[in-house]
Amino acid sequence: MQNRTEKQRDRLAAQVFVCTNDRDSEYACCADVGGQKTLEAIKSWLRERNAFWSPISVTETGCLGLCSEEGTAIAIQPRNRWYSDIQPEDVPELLEREFGPNGDRVGDEFSEDAGDGEHAADE
Repeated sequence: MQNRTEKQRDRLAAQVFVCTNDRDSEYACCADVGGQKTLEAIKSWLRERNAFWSPISVTETGCLGLCSEEGTAIAIQPRNRWYSDIQPEDVPELLEREFGPNGDRVGDEFSEDAGDGEHAADE
């Protein structure tokens, strides 16, 4: 067993968790509201800025507990940002607010206004 905590802390400044949970239920799940397309939109946004292999990690997850019929749930850590109702077309605005237009604002220096917990459409 190897403790790799310090190495990962040095390498990764942010992790974007994207729910793609699929369940057979009467309740909404991210798989049914575009979770996979949102995940791909995030990866594409980062690739377009040569930031995919940067200190930003993108991780597909199960349920984040923000289920909605309006879109996908996303969490950005360690910033403790939680979003719901995200559609693929929302990704550029969200990631630009969080990481800057070029995807290079990923360290400790980030705007406190970047994510106030509200979806852009709710502002």
